[in-house]
Amino acid sequence: MNIGMVFGAAFVLSFYAGANYYVGKRIFQCLGFLFPHMNGAAYAAIYILIALTLIIGFLPLPSGVKGLVSWIGSYWMGVFAYLFMLLLAADMALLLASILRIVPAPAPPGVRFYAGLCAVLLSACLAGCGIRNAKRIHYASYEVRTQESALSGGMKIVLISDLHLGAVNSEKRLEGIVRGINGLEPDIVCIAGDIFNNDYKTIRNPERAIGLLKSIASTYGVYACLGNHDGGSTFHEMARLLEESDIRLLNDECVVIDERLVLWGRVDASPIGGFGGLKRKDVMDFTASLGANMPVVVMDHNPSGIAEYGGEVDLILSGHTHKGQIFPANLITNAVYEVDYGYYRKDADSPHVIVTSGAGTWGTPMRVGTNSEIVSILLR
Repeated sequence: MNIGMVFGAAFVLSFYAGANYYVGKRIFQCLGFLFPHMNGAAYAAIYILIALTLIIGFLPLPSGVKGLVSWIGSYWMGVFAYLFMLLLAADMALLLASILRIVPAPAPPGVRFYAGLCAVLLSACLAGCGIRNAKRIHYASYEVRTQESALSGGMKIVLISDLHLGAVNSEKRLEGIVRGINGLEPDIVCIAGDIFNNDYKTIRNPERAIGLLKSIASTYGVYACLGNHDGGSTFHEMARLLEESDIRLLNDECVVIDERLVLWGRVDASPIGGFGGLKRKDVMDFTASLGANMPVVVMDHNPSGIAEYGGEVDLILSGHTHKGQIFPANLITNAVYEVDYGYYRKDADSPHVIVTSGAGTWGTPMRVGTNSEIVSILLR
């Protein structure tokens, strides 16, 4: 681990500790208003234990304990994010109100209580709605026209990404996702990375997952590319699961579909833990050999790489961003990426780009302001 990573980890842990101190203290003040004789030591112990689940979940623990800790930590991640933002917003509003002399300075305990209570209730509401919304599968559809005549009859591509198998609720959602894909009657199914959630061993029932993935029905097969979470020490187990699921993994490889379409799957540029020695190749290694008589579709997990491609590529399929997953993170992804969701084309000489918000969730099993989705693309 280099010094930059050490300082980065130290900063994140310090920020998390400070933010939890603030949130824990504000919640204690609210509870103290209702229960003046509440045991502060007991409250602190319970709060610290819950807050630490986000960190303890990364430690090598027995599978049962690790699963429970990770489950609590995943939900806490989303709840904590909204508690921190909304309690801070409430306190900033009180500060502004005191400056404008709308309320006395310092604010009376009753006023601080009701401000905190509103923040806590709103956090609970957003978290509850986010958990419910993450379980729903939404559908998006696009039509893309290419210059080549080979696709005069059209081809239906169904795109998903970011299943994050092994994450909280990921396996529960899989059956509905497969059912939704099959209902669209696709010609090709493309899985644009992050099929796994860093560690194959976190999948509770691999055999059931294989059975469900194997039941995906499409005319010309199911294809996948690697995302940044599809690596690590269990990479080979992940690759074997895909093979047993009849999913063809394209590691910087091209395949010709029905003599009408070239499908190209890219290796992600920033794998967490590596891909067992696989490296992303230079785009020039492929573009020179691509035929001009068939449309070219690229699966590239991270849309930050779309600038690599020129007119030799017709369509780029990506995921990764989750569209921020929970508001207001979508404002960040929208600012960071040239396109973080939906359809995009820079100009008439550039490829069409479609970025999906993903079928699953990472971290917290919540979606606020975004959807878990399956994408249908009619390529003509």
